[in-house]
Amino acid sequence: MPLQIKRIYDPFQETDGIRLLVDRLWPRGVSKENAHLDGWMKQLAPSSQLRTWFGHKAENFEEFAMVYRIELDANPEAQAAARQIILQSKENMVTLLYGAKDPQVNHAMILKEYLESHSFTL
Repeated sequence: MPLQIKRIYDPFQETDGIRLLVDRLWPRGVSKENAHLDGWMKQLAPSSQLRTWFGHKAENFEEFAMVYRIELDANPEAQAAARQIILQSKENMVTLLYGAKDPQVNHAMILKEYLESHSFTL
């Protein structure tokens, strides 16, 4: 499944394929024109309450990941969006875009793993 994650602040590349923002909030300082988006999948972002608790702190990441996966499993809108991405990724590169500063401590990493592990069950 061609699926990758990338900061929305990184330059657009043709090889990004389908570009989907997976944050609940619009990233500060990015114009819609420069984002080169094909979609904004807010329903795949962590809840506001979970995001606030997490605070992008590495010490919270493991628990955050567990709760975030539970949220994804329990949300029918997230499940529908996940199916759509999985179908798109069977034919095209899909780039999940996020705004967090840390490339190792962010929800897009978890979402990518989630999508890859659920590709046959959705």
